[in-house]
Amino acid sequence: MNIYVSKGYDPIQLGRAIYDKVCRIENGVELRRYYRFRGGKWYGGIATGDVVGCNMRCRFCWSWSRGSYRVDTGTFYTPEKALSKILSIALERGYRYIRLSGAEPTISKQHLISMLDKLEKMNIKIKFILETNGIEIGIDDDFAKKLSKYSKLIVRVSIKGTSPETFHKITGAKPEYFYIQLKALEKLIEYGMKPGEQVYPAVMLSFSTDDEIEKFIDLLRNIHPIFEEALDPEYVILYPHVVKLLQKYNLKPIKAVTPDNIPSFMI
Repeated sequence: MNIYVSKGYDPIQLGRAIYDKVCRIENGVELRRYYRFRGGKWYGGIATGDVVGCNMRCRFCWSWSRGSYRVDTGTFYTPEKALSKILSIALERGYRYIRLSGAEPTISKQHLISMLDKLEKMNIKIKFILETNGIEIGIDDDFAKKLSKYSKLIVRVSIKGTSPETFHKITGAKPEYFYIQLKALEKLIEYGMKPGEQVYPAVMLSFSTDDEIEKFIDLLRNIHPIFEEALDPEYVILYPHVVKLLQKYNLKPIKAVTPDNIPSFMI
């Protein structure tokens, strides 16, 4: 089946196709491919497990050469083993946060839920930041409801662009899926997550004009007024491999940052 069509691909179908390559079930446990575990400066210090496989093809993605586009690399880990490796980094370095990154964590729902179950039962003051494009949450009420029950979970919905047109331009996906990302915010609030504290939006702004950004903020206000203040702006970081990707798709950001000059609000 060819999931790519003239007006863009369907990220739901792409996610299902990618799942079979980056996840597998062994003895009733869902394993996920990881390509590395690391510490880093983001969020004031966070331990990260970088997973393989994404349901989007963002044309500015920093991990396209490893996690997002590649599906034949990395090592399969159980939720327990992956969480153990991530927590060992966090505890050794005194971090308050852990996460999955490098691709889309919600492709492997059982794997993610199992990790969150284990963390929730631990007597440690460490939060799990779920960085997600929101597609799987926006289409799955049951998944959104399950996520909302975790006291140690913070959901950061990273919205790709400020409109359906910009979304399509920078991801190649069908424009209508832009709104499913916003639906993820709505559902998590509906099931009881506190807006601005337990769930908040981020957005890629590098390819949007000021007028487009203001219209997008209006959309956020309609979901919840606090999202205007809680909005986490994202800008393309011009790593050499990202520059190559932008050139490939003839994309020119209106605003971007260099790796040696990343603003403090992005860290």
